[in-house]
Amino acid sequence: MIRLVIVWGLFAFVFGKALNLDDTDGSNNELLLSLNKQLLRSLETQEGLANPSIHLALRLSNYHNHVKEDEQLTKLKNDLHNEIQSSLRSNQPVTGLLALYSLALKSSCYDLNTVSFRVTEKPETLLAHLKKVMEQEKEHVAFSHRPLTNYYQYSLGVLALCVNGIRVNNHVTHKLIKAAEHDNFKHGDVESIDTYAVAGMALQCVKDSGSYTHNAAEMDLALSKIKQKLLASRRTDGHMGNEFSTGLAVQALIAMGSEESEYSISMEAMRTAARNNIYHNPMAISQTLPALQKQSYLNVKDKECLNEDNTLVLDPTDPVGPLPSETKVVVMVEVVMSSGAAAAYYVDVPKGSSLLEALDLLQKKDVGFTFEKESSLWGPYLSMVNGEQARQSDRRYWHLSSDGTSLTEGVSDFKIQAAQTITIKNTTY
Repeated sequence: MIRLVIVWGLFAFVFGKALNLDDTDGSNNELLLSLNKQLLRSLETQEGLANPSIHLALRLSNYHNHVKEDEQLTKLKNDLHNEIQSSLRSNQPVTGLLALYSLALKSSCYDLNTVSFRVTEKPETLLAHLKKVMEQEKEHVAFSHRPLTNYYQYSLGVLALCVNGIRVNNHVTHKLIKAAEHDNFKHGDVESIDTYAVAGMALQCVKDSGSYTHNAAEMDLALSKIKQKLLASRRTDGHMGNEFSTGLAVQALIAMGSEESEYSISMEAMRTAARNNIYHNPMAISQTLPALQKQSYLNVKDKECLNEDNTLVLDPTDPVGPLPSETKVVVMVEVVMSSGAAAAYYVDVPKGSSLLEALDLLQKKDVGFTFEKESSLWGPYLSMVNGEQARQSDRRYWHLSSDGTSLTEGVSDFKIQAAQTITIKNTTY
């Protein structure tokens, strides 16, 4: 009888575990479907140019809506294409955008040999331009010890060429390996986990292709160091770097063939963040969703676009948005110019306002504070404050912090829930 009870107890335990596992899998699948719908919905409300990162994530997903994906692809080939061509003609560095564009097209199994830019009299294919741009990036590293853009975009360029089956120049790869070796993946004084992640995927792709003939040992050493950096960046809550770099970091670990146990905690951290609506920015979802589906940008290389699910549909939306809060909070805005000169302003804003809305209210007070913004894949960012610009060409940007803590969200995403001091500082990197 005792034996029967023990056996039944073991059966109940195992069966219960199986049920819990099924419940967990079901919950996770619902989350993935929800994120997929959020990303698809963002196509209806996106401002500015079509975002290739969103298209890339949608194409890497297990769930599809081919009609909306095809509409997005058309926008990429028209609007984004023309914008990139205009930038190339004016010699503006667009390495990262060019790379993401090629990855997005590849994810739709589009023939990139038919895509060209007419910068001079003779048109050249997208991939030919990307290869030329990477040569320019490499030369800039040789003379200035840093890329023309930054190592994040440099890594995207290497990754895009490799994924599209283009042999990456050994010297281009070597510069990236040396940058990893010398800890050059930084944004200001802080290590950029996003850059380590994309560099890891790029170098893994080059290694897998067998095209790097310079020094196999240094390639392995660089990949090992990148992996160590990613794992060492993991916080107690499981995120690597921060909530918005974990997606790329997990993608990199997956691409580098890591054991699932090495990133499972981070996967759960992303699920928790997603359920708490931390990833409301479409760009953030686009980097997180592939990781949650155990995909990486390297999967684009072998994508065939055959027998895909086409059942993803959007539910009707409630046209009534949330009402603004009647509770006001006081925000002090401190502006620190490149010279070090500082000015402080105060503004009352409704609780829950975005930082961008708060700055708009402050500017309308006509107390001497002014700002201008520009668009990016992550949303708007500050380009000019009180008449002073922070140009990428000068290696400067407007650093944002709240009560001394750097913001991980942009001006349109960060919400003001309490009285605080926002510091806007013209910073070099």
